Amino acid sequence: MGTLMGLVMDRSLLDPGRGAGGGAPGGPHPHRPAVIDCLVTHHPHLPRDHMGHRLSTSGRALIIGAVAEVYGLGITARDLTRDTHKRWRVPAHGLTVSVAHCDSYSAVALSADPLNIGVDLQDERDRPAAMQWLGALLGRRQPAVIRDFAECEALIKASHLTKETFAGVRLPAWRPGWRPTNVASYQVRSSIVGPRMHLALAADAPALVRMNTPTLEPA
Repeated sequence: MGTLMGLVMDRSLLDPGRGAGGGAPGGPHPHRPAVIDCLVTHHPHLPRDHMGHRLSTSGRALIIGAVAEVYGLGITARDLTRDTHKRWRVPAHGLTVSVAHCDSYSAVALSADPLNIGVDLQDERDRPAAMQWLGALLGRRQPAVIRDFAECEALIKASHLTKETFAGVRLPAWRPGWRPTNVASYQVRSSIVGPRMHLALAADAPALVRMNTPTLEPA
C-alpha cells in the first residue's frame, strides 16, 4: 500500500499496549481515555486516468487494510456497514471508522471506543472561490483556509450534518489539539501530514490520537 506513515498528535500520551499488529480491540475501558488510531498512507504508484488524475484505492479496501494493520484482524467488505448518516462501522469488532483520500494520500481513522469519528485530507491547491464561499458560510469576513475545509469535511463525516445543513456551524480559532465546535459535543483538530497536505479529525468526544508503526513497504 505504499509508504505508511503514522500520524501522532498526542505523542506523550501513547498507549504502548496497542498498536500495529497489537491484537483485536478490547472495546471501551473504564480506566483509560478513548483512543483514535490514525493511519496516513502514501500511494506513490497509483495509476492515472486519461486526464492525468490519480485513481484512488477504494474506501472499503483502505478500511480492510487499516483494520489488519492496527488490530491484526482479517475482515472483508461484508463486515463493513454504514449507518443512516453514512458513518462506517465494523459491528462484529465494535469499531467505528472513517476514511479519506486526496491525490496520492489516504487516511483511515479507527476507534474501538463508542465515538463517532470523521477524517479528511485536503491538499494546498489554489481554490479562491471555494475558500471565499466557505469563509462566508462559517461567518467570517475573510476567506477560509484549506485547514478549515478539511475540518468541515471531517465534521460532516463524524456527525449528522450534511453540506445542505451546514450553515451556522462555527469553527474555533486554530490551535494544536482538540477544539470544541458549536455542533453538540463535537470537536475538531488538524495537522499537516506530508507535503502541503492537511489532515483533520472530528469526534463527538476528545480522544487520544495514536500512531501505529507498521512495516514500511518500498515507495
